[in-house]
Amino acid sequence: MFNGITDIFKINCEEDFKKVALNVFRYQYRNNPVYHSWASGFVKDENEVKEISQIPFLPIEFFKTQEVICEGKDHQEIFTSSSTTSQIPSKHYVKDLAIYERSFESGFELFFGKPKDYCILALLPGYLERTGSSLVYMCKKLIELSEHKQSGFYLNDLDELIEVIKQLKVSKQKTIIIGVSYALLDLAEKKIELNDNFTIVETGGMKGTRKEMPKEELHMELKRKFKLDHIASEYGMTELLSQAYALKDGQFKDPPWLQFMIRDVNDPLSYLPSNKTGGINVIDLGNIYSCSFIATQDLGQINEKGELKLMGRYDNSDIRGCNLMLS
Repeated sequence: MFNGITDIFKINCEEDFKKVALNVFRYQYRNNPVYHSWASGFVKDENEVKEISQIPFLPIEFFKTQEVICEGKDHQEIFTSSSTTSQIPSKHYVKDLAIYERSFESGFELFFGKPKDYCILALLPGYLERTGSSLVYMCKKLIELSEHKQSGFYLNDLDELIEVIKQLKVSKQKTIIIGVSYALLDLAEKKIELNDNFTIVETGGMKGTRKEMPKEELHMELKRKFKLDHIASEYGMTELLSQAYALKDGQFKDPPWLQFMIRDVNDPLSYLPSNKTGGINVIDLGNIYSCSFIATQDLGQINEKGELKLMGRYDNSDIRGCNLMLS
């Protein structure tokens, strides 16, 4: 029997993941009209699907034009992607914000420890100035959980942020600075050196303020200017309620309820072996009431350890905040 959210956050092995993923597929096949319309073109009987590789993945573009939500589920929130005037933003209709909160809080603890151990500084200009950002929602909750008096959002006042950083260096407080790429580069150019008590988490995105650059080049620049050995990254998007993190070297690891697969760009129903570049398919079981099986427009590789490396985006896709162009 499928117990929804209870099953999702109890996964601790591959067999658990497979069982829950297949149950979520059957639930969404029956109850999500948009997903059913797409998936029924590939699968006529939900019971035919015995393996994860047989599950149809919904193209992420559907979130731009359709209400991707299960029938009978009223939404508590609509998360929207950032976009230019020429782009159509994605909309994620979220039925239960408690699932999102449990997902990002559990994911954060898995990779970094308890938020209460940190001062959390969020550098997210552009996101704070609009409504519907899932990233802002996440950071706001993590800031609250940190309970540190200097945790907070820092919009455009980098001088104030630098003063806070100086105080945190003196107090030797463990600190996470989470920010979009261009804002972190702006801070780095202020020539403020950090130390081992600081972790930089970049979320990607130049948003037209700077030239897009490969992630490796971005990290090299940030490491050099901040005098840090590693730069961490977050991989998330409006259409997902879960995040993966790369603590160093751009190798993303996923929490137990999130999984990546690499599809062949020339045959989207086939999957590639380790270290081959293809399109990224995401299984996010946190998306239980929307769609857990999403074919993104990102390109990537998965190594033998199951770690994901971002390689860029399809040439004909929009530049999005969490991704970089091909080098």
